[in-house]
Amino acid sequence: MGRLIAWCASVLLLAGAMPAYAEDGYDLWLRYRPLPAGIQARDRAQAAALVYDVDRHDQSIIKAGEEIERALAGMLGAQVPNYSQSVVPGAILLGTADEPRIKALNLPLGSLGSEGYVIRSATIDGKAVTVIAANSGVGVLYGSFALIERLQRGLPIDGLDISAAPKLKLRLLDHWDNLDRTVERGYAGQSIWDWWKLPDFKSPRYTDYARANASIGINGAVLNNVNAKADSLTAPYIVKAAALADVFRPYGIKVYLSARWSAPIELGHLKTADPLDPAVATWWKAKADEIYAAIPDFGGFLVKANSEGQPGPQDYHRSHADGANMLAAAVKPHGGVIMWRAFVYAQENPEDRAKQAYDDFKALDGRFADNVIVQVKNGAIDFQPREPFHPLFGAMPGTPLMMEFQITKEYLGMATHLVYLGPLYEEALQADTWAHGKGSTVAKVIDGSLDHHALTGMAGVANIGSDRDWAGSTFNQANWFVFGRMAWNPDASAKTVAGEWSELTFGPNPQVTSTVVDMMTTSREAVVNYMEPLGLAHMMGTGHHYGPAPWVHELARPEWNPVYYHKADATGIGFDRTKTGSNAVAQYAPHVAAMFADPKTTPERNLLWFHHVGWDYPMASGRTLWEELAAHYTLGVSQVADMHGKWRSIQPLIDPERYAKTDIFLSIQQREAQWWRDACLAYFASVSGRPLPAGEAPPARSLAEYEAVTFPYEPGK
Repeated sequence: MGRLIAWCASVLLLAGAMPAYAEDGYDLWLRYRPLPAGIQARDRAQAAALVYDVDRHDQSIIKAGEEIERALAGMLGAQVPNYSQSVVPGAILLGTADEPRIKALNLPLGSLGSEGYVIRSATIDGKAVTVIAANSGVGVLYGSFALIERLQRGLPIDGLDISAAPKLKLRLLDHWDNLDRTVERGYAGQSIWDWWKLPDFKSPRYTDYARANASIGINGAVLNNVNAKADSLTAPYIVKAAALADVFRPYGIKVYLSARWSAPIELGHLKTADPLDPAVATWWKAKADEIYAAIPDFGGFLVKANSEGQPGPQDYHRSHADGANMLAAAVKPHGGVIMWRAFVYAQENPEDRAKQAYDDFKALDGRFADNVIVQVKNGAIDFQPREPFHPLFGAMPGTPLMMEFQITKEYLGMATHLVYLGPLYEEALQADTWAHGKGSTVAKVIDGSLDHHALTGMAGVANIGSDRDWAGSTFNQANWFVFGRMAWNPDASAKTVAGEWSELTFGPNPQVTSTVVDMMTTSREAVVNYMEPLGLAHMMGTGHHYGPAPWVHELARPEWNPVYYHKADATGIGFDRTKTGSNAVAQYAPHVAAMFADPKTTPERNLLWFHHVGWDYPMASGRTLWEELAAHYTLGVSQVADMHGKWRSIQPLIDPERYAKTDIFLSIQQREAQWWRDACLAYFASVSGRPLPAGEAPPARSLAEYEAVTFPYEPGK
């Protein structure tokens, strides 16, 4: 018997006015608010009923039906509460490829894998229907969210012929959440995982988290911080993780854990964590078996090793490949994967910090097990407002690489600055590595097409917390959303996604959408300008990474000091990464290396990343470098003021709750952009011995006053 059974009902229109909704941001982009009357009337006829697996065997299809029912009730005032075996005109049919009526439609499901879907307007039994079909229940769920999105955005739902499938296999959120519910680099409250009450109490918030992720195609969550505690691998916490896995499973989301390398010592009482020691391998195999017994679809481990003081295989003179492969053998019988982070740097290594990951990993290309994927940050330093693409992309053809992006804004004003990260993601993904000639983009590296890898992925460091609006602000939600969209399709347009998010979040009002998209697509360049223009990097306050501190120089580790990165002196500014300096340019493919090696061909946005140039160096604008630097800082401040003005121009079209919070945050950002501009120019004027360029307003305070500012209770640390 086919899995597609009918659930049909006549549409019941809700009488009277729809209730008013308070907007606190909890619903994210899944705001099933009433659509305008004209759109409601049009779509009611197209969404008259639901049809799906009434045997209730596939939990993902059940969730798809529930979500459509919720959406129809909220947006169209329609309810579909009854069950039937028959198909009626306007039915929405949910089913998998083996159902006879779907099979008869000859839908192109064969090429869509286990997660792709088709949405097709069709005729079945002489009745016009909408079919959502896939090879799995999860695919049906993804397709259902896609249809709901069309309804939310006011797009027609007749004449449809849509097919989609993800380009990446692993699409994960990395939660840097600790067991005490603090969140490292999190700015939206405590961890949403209430470990104390798990496994017994499963907050409804966990289900809503899963719904939101499924709606944008995210299929995995690493539950704990990469700076992991071994306790996460103990029996009580495995049971807690299993409880979350049970909530997430119908939404296609697997759970993963960050593994602490020294766990065999801390938990198993072994004398070593040497990956080549048979007792260590046996301990990890037993631990993997224990986890999979509790969580049969456990995804695997994420590992941070030999970086920032974390233990790892190099403590035993073993390689990263030795460590990753030992863990890979433990999880392979269960179908698990190991995500091994390439974010490594060490105090005892005198090399340029930007070179260290490449130096550690390039020589290991082709030596990793087939269920290991190396997780590489978009840039070689650490989630800066702008970095050139990481040189490992394109340099390890024999190894699957996955992207690691930030979603949380550790170096980008934390929760209060409006910084849409879509343009940053797009810039990194569309960067050309030239690994196999022109067109060898980073996107093609991570989607496996460049070097024919089947294991692919993208991870985002989550910005989610216990705040009612999940991410600390309305616009921070957009970064979670665009991450999901680009993990599904690394070639997606940041601007297009911004428009989709705006319509889902604020409603399909063209004036609002145009204004919001303009704000969002400007915001990343604004933050680069007022924080770190022209290739500068890592000038934030040390430790908390909040606010400007380009003067810090006294910390024990050289690479913790901002002066290490900008190297400003009386003669000029910038880090020489050419052959006369650290020669980091040599880590790129020859075409890219040649471009970055010459200041005349280096894009000005990366100039000071690769070159130490004089203050009078001529820029493309005709200004000197000092004049250009000052102009960028001032431009960044004015760009924030412009964003603020645009937001205020649409006040009547935005609900008062979200309008007011965003307005206040933009005021904070405007003030802090000015602080960044003034403090940095005061410092660089002092170092260079030069007056401010003509026409530039002097800083509001003295350099000594800026240097004296401290933040002993900053969030997210």
